[in-house]
Amino acid sequence: MTGVTLKQVTAFLAVADAGSFTSAAERLKIAQPALSQAVRELEAELGLRLFDRTTRRVELTVAGREFREATARVVGDLDFAIRNARDLASRRRGRIVVAAPPLLAANVLPSAIRDFARDYPDIEIALVDAPTLGIVDTVRNGGADCGVGTFAAGENGIERVSLMRDRLQLFCRDDSPFARSRAVRWADLAGQPLIALTRDSAIRRLMEIGFESAELQLAPAYEVHQIATALGMVQAGLGVAVLPAYARSGLLAEDIVARPLTDPDIGRDIVLIHASGRSVSPAVTAFTPVLRKALRRLTPREAG
Repeated sequence: MTGVTLKQVTAFLAVADAGSFTSAAERLKIAQPALSQAVRELEAELGLRLFDRTTRRVELTVAGREFREATARVVGDLDFAIRNARDLASRRRGRIVVAAPPLLAANVLPSAIRDFARDYPDIEIALVDAPTLGIVDTVRNGGADCGVGTFAAGENGIERVSLMRDRLQLFCRDDSPFARSRAVRWADLAGQPLIALTRDSAIRRLMEIGFESAELQLAPAYEVHQIATALGMVQAGLGVAVLPAYARSGLLAEDIVARPLTDPDIGRDIVLIHASGRSVSPAVTAFTPVLRKALRRLTPREAG
């Protein structure tokens, strides 16, 4: 391994540019003897004479000119890399890949990306809309820098940052008796035509807890995979749905309302996840509070 140091190369390039040890020392703000010593050590390490020294001027040798051309490129690349790293550290440049489930990707992430771009125009954000079950693997395997959503506790290989608390709510038409209540008890759902998500959904499992707490049997009239489908069926008057509060951000119909479910309150955290053992980039760190603000703005106050 070479014993050449960056200090020696910097001294050499300064002398080559200035054509003078005195001028180079002034430019680098170091004592001339120290500069001369660095150049002598470099020449000794290389086994080459880099300068022809006269009483009036210092000139590069043929070997010195070749060495200057090569080292100037290397130092230039190093300076560029350092500037890039500093830009990243100061959150001026970079790229983030965010994975989110369809509803959040469609109705929350766009406004967060818009707000973030105003303050950090040179940081690119790529959005991956993916099923919740696939997001953890995508983040864990490096396919995304971070993921947003609700994820099962105890997942290996990821770390979580809480963004907000989201509680289950009842979604119904505005002509439903429930629409006139400020809140709905789980026990009040007895005998109602229910539109539920399928059994592989974490929301369905929370819904089951609510029914068990109210000592009711859960017997959905319809089971669907997507929140958007459940909302469409509510709008059509086919029943009521128990969904997370952030589903209100996806409402296009004005004739659907949501009411908090109580006795008990049941919810889960919306979190940002990233892979364990990897440093969180400054860009992701800067994006997190913007995302938290967007979530709280697009969900009802009682859900926070």
